[in-house]
Amino acid sequence: MTSLATVAALLLAVAVAANACAPADREALLAFKAALSEPYLGIFKSWSGSDCCTNWYGVSCDPDSKRVADIVLRGESEDPIFEKAGRSGYMTGSISPALCRLDRLTTLVLADWKGISGQIPPCITSLPNLRILDLIGNKITGQIPADIGKLSRLTVLNVADNQISGALPSSIVNLNRLMHLELSNNQISGEIPSDIGKLSMMSRALLSRNRLTGPIPTSLASIYRLADLDLSMNQISGSIPGQLGSMPVLSTLNLDGNLLSGPIPAGILSNSGLNIVNLSRNGLEGNLPDVFGPKTYFTAIDLSYNNLRGSIPKSLSSARYIGHLDLSHNHLCGPIPNGSPFDHLEASSFANNDCLCGMPLRTC
Repeated sequence: MTSLATVAALLLAVAVAANACAPADREALLAFKAALSEPYLGIFKSWSGSDCCTNWYGVSCDPDSKRVADIVLRGESEDPIFEKAGRSGYMTGSISPALCRLDRLTTLVLADWKGISGQIPPCITSLPNLRILDLIGNKITGQIPADIGKLSRLTVLNVADNQISGALPSSIVNLNRLMHLELSNNQISGEIPSDIGKLSMMSRALLSRNRLTGPIPTSLASIYRLADLDLSMNQISGSIPGQLGSMPVLSTLNLDGNLLSGPIPAGILSNSGLNIVNLSRNGLEGNLPDVFGPKTYFTAIDLSYNNLRGSIPKSLSSARYIGHLDLSHNHLCGPIPNGSPFDHLEASSFANNDCLCGMPLRTC
């Protein structure tokens, strides 16, 4: 009986070992953990034992290879751990290069912890299977790794709300599977690569609140799937490429708070797919294009704080719907048309122009 018990125990041990994670992956995870400190929720307390594929918070493995595939740690979550604590998470420390030893990693989410600092390890570009890199909402510094373009399977790159500086690496245009690019609220400088149009799969490009300079690349207009483009609150100059108005999927265009000049391309305001357009706080000039009609449907148009001249196009009255319109702080003149949408807009939408008249502003 003793021998049978021994054999059974050995078989059980073999079975457990067969289902456990790779020892090298476990060591890499522990080194990753050692560089971080999470004092309030205790999520790393579950990172114990030999099997990192089972019950290690935020870690999951490929069911066949038992290699670590995903690390998903969010500082703002509806997980019971967070609900029981009644708070969001706070984590300090840095991202250990030991993470790069997890060569089967497909997802790295280390988001909204507020206090994680240091740089993105350059070796992260050696992870051939990485599809999602989400580090939003921390205090990460340094630059985006120069050879980020080596991550040929990357679909999501989100490093918004950090302190990342330096220029956009030229290799970023090689991420030909990238769908979501979110870099907002950092200190990224320099120009947007002129060939960014190579990112043909991209549907969202959010680069607001940085220090970007130079022109808006015309090649952006060749990204057929691009629905949301936000370049607001930068130092981008030059004119708005007219080609942006012909983009078939573009729904939101935010270019406010830059140094743009020249006229508003007519296609921007005649594009029936565009829903939100914000071009405020630039140096745009010329007349408002008279291109509105029954297919015009905008949730919001903000053209305030520019140098627009001439009159308000009467065709605006034929628009199907305009929820919000702000033409204030320009040099517009002439009467404010009657009817929709003007009958539900506030006088502030037209304030601080040279000689607009109508509504409560002025009588012609």
